Parts: sequence; structure tokens; C-alpha cells
Amino acid sequence: MDIELVDLSVPITTGMQVYPGDPEVEAVPALTVAEAGVNVLRLHLGSQSGTHVDAPFHIDDALPRLDELPLARFTGPAALMDARGLPPRSPIGPGALPSGLRPGVVLLVATGWSRHRGTDRYLDHPYLAPETAEAIVAAGVRTVGIDALSVDPTPALGSDDFSLAAHRVLCGAEAVIAENLTNLDALLAARGRTIEASLFPLHLAGADGAPTRAVARIAP
Repeated sequence: MDIELVDLSVPITTGMQVYPGDPEVEAVPALTVAEAGVNVLRLHLGSQSGTHVDAPFHIDDALPRLDELPLARFTGPAALMDARGLPPRSPIGPGALPSGLRPGVVLLVATGWSRHRGTDRYLDHPYLAPETAEAIVAAGVRTVGIDALSVDPTPALGSDDFSLAAHRVLCGAEAVIAENLTNLDALLAARGRTIEASLFPLHLAGADGAPTRAVARIAP
């Protein structure tokens, strides 16, 4: 059996869904072969567009920026947390955490909500309860990803009900958070095999976060 690579990233496209209030995404031709001899895209997007990583600086000016974090923070053996089947806007309690969490592990939280990407329902995802974030930090884990817009509840359209409770616990421990992952079902189906996750973001100087091409490597 060959090594399998699974793309955990969503494509960046013009008009793609973003977190409410974030910059809209535009990817359009700036140069074309017909006119300039080469194809070059012009990109307009936010640091939190698509599949991306949050640095601790995202929620506190005093915390480390993206380029101040060790590269090891963005890769490691994956542990899968199966939180599928929950009702909309449900907190994910610590009872769903997998066993064997330890420093260096990349915890990937599978809600199944990536199937709703591009619809209003995508905003209604389950989220990490603060006590779950505290248990993750207590286990020594400093890299967490989720197949949803946020590890915290996303405000409903027209609502100002905003919380960053899980972000504050995780980022306060200098953890990084990957959001808008996809294809975690494929990793759940491969449990029992060795899975390595890579969540390396763009190298943006002094940034709060950046888009990433998240990939999982599943060993035979």
C-alpha cells in the first residue's frame, strides 16, 4: 500500500465564503499570456481567508505573531477528534477528546460541517467548549485544527453575539489554530494507520495568521 496524501484545504476562489466581516476574496487575472506573455493572478484576500492558521497574535497584541512561532508548531502526528453528528451550534465537550494526547500532536476536530461550506448553514457549526480547550492545553497540545469557520461559535447573520473563549484559552497557551479544514472524514476512515498533518502557512511577516495548504500524510 502506497503513502496517501489527503488535501485538507479548500480552494481559494473569487467570492468564496469568509468569516462574517472579513475581507472578501478576489482572484482575477492581472496579466495574461495573450497580452503580456505570462499568466499572473491578482489576489485580494484577508489573512483568515479559506483554510488558514491563526497565530496567538490574532486575539492579543502581546502574543506571538505568525513568524515568531517555531515551524514544529505547524506539523506533527495527527490525533482525530470525532465530533460529527452534533446539532447546530452545539458545544463540543471534553468527553469527545481522543486518548493519547501529548505535546507535539496535531489535534484535528472533525465536525462534518465542511459539507455545508458556501451556505448559511456553515455558520451554525459546533464549537469547542472552553473546558475542552483547557483540557487540550493541559495535555500539552499546541496545534488544533477544525473543519469549520472557527473553534468558537460564529455569530449568526445579523447577530452581534461574539465569543472567542476557546481562542483565548488556546492562543493564550501560544497554540496555533487551523480553521476551514476539509476532508477530515478521510482521516477518520484511516484511523489505526499513522497520520502526519502539515499546516504550514504563508510566511507573512508580523501576521495574525495566513492561508495554508493543509495536507495529511497517511502511511501504509
